[in-house]
Amino acid sequence: MKLEFFDYLIIAIYFILVMSIGLVLKKKIKTGNDFLLSSHNIPLWITCLAFISANLGAQEVLGMAANGAKYGLYTMHFYWLGAALAMIFLGVYMMPFYYGSKARSVPEYLKLRFDEKTRTFNALTFAAMTVFSSGVSLYALAMLMKVILDWDFDVSIWLAAGVVLIYTFSGGLTGAIYNEVLQFFLIIIGIAPLVYIGLDKAGGIAGIVQHVDAAKLHVWKGLDSPANNPMGVDAFSMVFGLGFVLAFGYWCTDFLVVQRAMATRNLNEAQRTPVLAAFPKILMPAIVILPGIILLALQGQYTGFELPVNVNGDKDYNMVLPLLLQKLYPTGLLGLGITALIASFMSGMAGNVTAFNTVFTYDIYQTHIKKNASDRHYLMVGKATTIAGILISIATAYVAQGFNSIMDLLQLVFSFVNAPLFATFFLGMFWKRSTGHGAFWGLLLGTGAAAITHGLSVAEGKGGWLAHLFDFYSATGQAFTIASISFIVCFLSTITISLFTKAKDEKELVGLVYSLTPKRDLKSKTWYTNPLYLGMIVLAITLFFNILFF
Repeated sequence: MKLEFFDYLIIAIYFILVMSIGLVLKKKIKTGNDFLLSSHNIPLWITCLAFISANLGAQEVLGMAANGAKYGLYTMHFYWLGAALAMIFLGVYMMPFYYGSKARSVPEYLKLRFDEKTRTFNALTFAAMTVFSSGVSLYALAMLMKVILDWDFDVSIWLAAGVVLIYTFSGGLTGAIYNEVLQFFLIIIGIAPLVYIGLDKAGGIAGIVQHVDAAKLHVWKGLDSPANNPMGVDAFSMVFGLGFVLAFGYWCTDFLVVQRAMATRNLNEAQRTPVLAAFPKILMPAIVILPGIILLALQGQYTGFELPVNVNGDKDYNMVLPLLLQKLYPTGLLGLGITALIASFMSGMAGNVTAFNTVFTYDIYQTHIKKNASDRHYLMVGKATTIAGILISIATAYVAQGFNSIMDLLQLVFSFVNAPLFATFFLGMFWKRSTGHGAFWGLLLGTGAAAITHGLSVAEGKGGWLAHLFDFYSATGQAFTIASISFIVCFLSTITISLFTKAKDEKELVGLVYSLTPKRDLKSKTWYTNPLYLGMIVLAITLFFNILFF
């Protein structure tokens, strides 16, 4: 793939623009609260787009196009089943606890609801996950630039990391959020023409129906058995494993996305942020999944659209989007498409770094190292943590060179942590009897159960490091099962241990537990400011899509 001068100009303009946003916002960053929390002063439409963009990282833009080609329309479940309902639940039921409790982070809520050890456990695992994920995004970007543009691996890593450092160090969370909005529009503008051009070349919807395997053109048909669909899962694993455990575990407890909603100006806007963000979210498959299906239709009609193979000799589905950009985009549009990919990687990296510096500063440093320092001190710690987070991400990117399945490993780590964490949050918010000891040991046992399940099962050659007792049709099916088991173990363990340990006084739980918290009257609000009514509209649209593509 060869870029012309105009293509490089577009990429250069993008780099200059994102750095300029951070430098301009630097003048407004005067306190630690400004740097780490945006002083709860970001407009609603900005937080909505940032909420989506924080999830539009490398794994989604490249990974969902890859899954579109590998699994077909079944990939839609990551949006219509694995996102919409959980985002509505977050807005309607969970944001009042996060925002109303005045917690500065998700781990801090755990401290208020349970105890310090539960908070610290979550803070440490989350901090490790964020820098690891950030480093993987950086590694994937460098590898992509090396493969499709022949850029030097080291130059790509340090250039991208340097740009992210400038705007996150200068503008803090505010700089990251405003850049995420820019990156959201850039990703849409950069990839939407690819869908139009590819769909036209493939012969439209009729061309897809004619040239793509019918098994990949449904979302529910074939889920009666893992053997009857390309994703290798059944309806229970899909609904419980993805639709409940993984979806709610990510959207409702991952501080990376919750932080965007918490940056709003008031509780109503914090509640509406994930619900309004669900509207474009359920439409995103047209941008990130459809390219993979279009590629299948093109392969059935033309030569030259074959995917390369990876080191294991298997099809490299991660190259779906780069291959389409190379084959379908002319000069100018090619630069815009490549810039969109760069934006997706940098958006994911910046989101992880800003979440990391907030959790480290407030939940680790202030809690365990220096409790009563000045606000300026914590501002300096936050900035230093940003630099440290970038450097650790760079180191992780180089370590990732030694792994062939780093993306699978990353997904596995998420299922280990987020699934049991949602069980803890669910019980904490809706069962006043749950205790700190129950929550802490439930998390440990749930995570341990996930590790054991992975160690006893094999899917696509992965797992089975303890013993080879179970086989799964796909790594996706394995991940859904691991998440389900870890959630159930954490849920039951927390209940059991809580029944034998002392709970907090009910007065301490007001504003933290649903049954003890005064209910807000949502009916008095107009429909477009009522998160519950907005959520019902999202669900109706999502139901329509599921029926249409059954």
